[in-house]
Amino acid sequence: MSTSYPKRVYTIVSGFFRQDAPDTDGDKIGQLPARFGLLDESEDRWAKFQTRIGELNTTAEAGTRYKVFFLSRHGQGIHNIAEAKYGTQEWDRYWSKRNGDDELTWGPDPDLTEAGVKQAVEAHQAWKSERLHNIPLPQKHYASPLGRALRTFEETFAKGEFLDPTTLRVTILENLREEYGEHTCDQRSPRSAIATRYPPPIYSFEDGFEEEDVIWKAEERETKERVAERATKVMDRIFTLDRELYICITAHSGLINGFLKAMGRPRYALSTGGVLPLVIKAVEV
Repeated sequence: MSTSYPKRVYTIVSGFFRQDAPDTDGDKIGQLPARFGLLDESEDRWAKFQTRIGELNTTAEAGTRYKVFFLSRHGQGIHNIAEAKYGTQEWDRYWSKRNGDDELTWGPDPDLTEAGVKQAVEAHQAWKSERLHNIPLPQKHYASPLGRALRTFEETFAKGEFLDPTTLRVTILENLREEYGEHTCDQRSPRSAIATRYPPPIYSFEDGFEEEDVIWKAEERETKERVAERATKVMDRIFTLDRELYICITAHSGLINGFLKAMGRPRYALSTGGVLPLVIKAVEV
């Protein structure tokens, strides 16, 4: 996880999706807009999209590359229900630091609710529907180690009849976890427990992934700046090591907004179970 990569500047290319404008309103767009928000409504929309991405890379200057990221937020988790129950102010002040109450258990590492599973299945159906129009399926998958993200990946992709289970793979990265510290819902399970629930060959860990959660601290919350630094490291890894153009990341609202912050964009209100597609330009400096 301490590998050094070339320094790059990352920006979002606007004009492809409803969500990629700087002033876009995620609350109005919703969880899963038609065509994942692709502006082109034509029957051959995804073929034209792939052609355009190919042209961007073919004509790019040396040191410049383009990739398409599908940033997927996990479905509703038990902790989301708890925050709604107590309100964000009281959640942040007190309840987030506990493991639960007399009704709910949200820490450590909570699972999806039934509604959250349904949201993940809805994402699966959205992929299946757009596959009829030849949407490019992700060529590389990455996921957070937290259970709610892995369960979302499982329901969306691992159970997908439109995918080949013999070739589907996802790499679990520590840097894709939610903003950590203080909140017990963001403390992850041991590596061995994750591997038991999500075994190979579909699921694998990055090199150096620790058995215990050595990052989460009960008395200190990670800063937004640090989250953006982690998101940048993930982009550094992908743009250095992966030749694939279409990348799917299943993670969390805080982490996804870390990607946006790293690229100079404001916060985006992505619903649980939502997908934020972006064309990302990387320039070596």
